[in-house]
Amino acid sequence: MMIRATLISLCAIFAALPAAAQQLPPGVESARLLPGWTDADGNRISALELRLEPGWKTYWRNPGDSGLPPSFEWQESDNLAKISFHWPAPEAIRSGDELTLGYHNLLVLPFTAEPVDPAHPVELAASIDLGVCEKICVPAHLDLQAPAAAVDPDPEIEAALARVPEPLSLRPSCTRRDISDGIQLDVLLPRQDIDVAAMELEDHPEIWVSTATLDPEGTGTRATADFVPPSGKAFDLDVTDLRITLIGADGTVEMRGCDLQGTASAG
Repeated sequence: MMIRATLISLCAIFAALPAAAQQLPPGVESARLLPGWTDADGNRISALELRLEPGWKTYWRNPGDSGLPPSFEWQESDNLAKISFHWPAPEAIRSGDELTLGYHNLLVLPFTAEPVDPAHPVELAASIDLGVCEKICVPAHLDLQAPAAAVDPDPEIEAALARVPEPLSLRPSCTRRDISDGIQLDVLLPRQDIDVAAMELEDHPEIWVSTATLDPEGTGTRATADFVPPSGKAFDLDVTDLRITLIGADGTVEMRGCDLQGTASAG
């Protein structure tokens, strides 16, 4: 009985170790779930801290034309109802004609863990699959467990939260057209100082979205992107699901939805 209890205790200790103390994927120096803290509503505020070797990168939630977006499974967590991520603004990483969105060297990805029962703590355990790249990209897998929440907010997590793109309440006008394998959306953006306009459909990761082409138009910019579902056919796009992240010299902002002006003719 004593031997069994000791083995169970050792397994629990090993599960709680950061990935730095376990076997790490190539390019990863350390990985852990930060303790974080519990807010006044009983939500656990935590973050994934991923430290990469010099020159290595990992991807944003929408990696661009190529790349592997991270995925998370939380089945081993306790008293967990919902996870909401707070993504810091990504870097626009260009390699030849290819554009990807991600992070070099360090990613601190904050999230809010909502409890089933706010009167009890949330215990966090994550199984994570992501891509890490130097000259070539490799898939990486991590199994992480967070230690107990701390009492005070973590300055590292607060600093990452401060880098989340600011919301822009303006809804731009947009036009859609059918294409051979999906739809194409034109969005008239209110700024010209844009390096990247990353479009996504929230809660629809199965729909591939191309890197938007940018063309000056009046005092703004017209961004055009293709949306391709697994069926490879045109579909009814709900523009309220649209999220556009604008990266430029003046910082990064995020817009939600667009005002659909109609359907343009294909061609």
